[in-house]
Amino acid sequence: MDILSRMEELILLSVWKLQDEAYGLEIRKHLYELTGQDLSVGAVYVPLKRLKKRGYLESWDSEPTDERGGRSKRFFKLTQKGVGALQQVKTVQEHAWSGLPDIGFGWTPSKS
Repeated sequence: MDILSRMEELILLSVWKLQDEAYGLEIRKHLYELTGQDLSVGAVYVPLKRLKKRGYLESWDSEPTDERGGRSKRFFKLTQKGVGALQQVKTVQEHAWSGLPDIGFGWTPSKS
């Protein structure tokens, strides 16, 4: 079983959420909204490349735009394998959390 890291999971979820707007800067912004952490470019692009290499994402470049000084944007999209990886990690998390005591307000671990 190839389990995603938490960052890989968050990146795949961001790509899924952003759909047609899933490119580097927007993915970083979405991750900031989710985590409150201002991640470096490398902290996002390295896992994006790794996820693409593993077959969880596909990418393509837009046409160059004047607003970006003639540079293009690299867009990302989930593949079926990427959807499967997210489904798998969700199932694993649900199993890991099932049967545990509620950790809501006022909960403290039992003393041994």
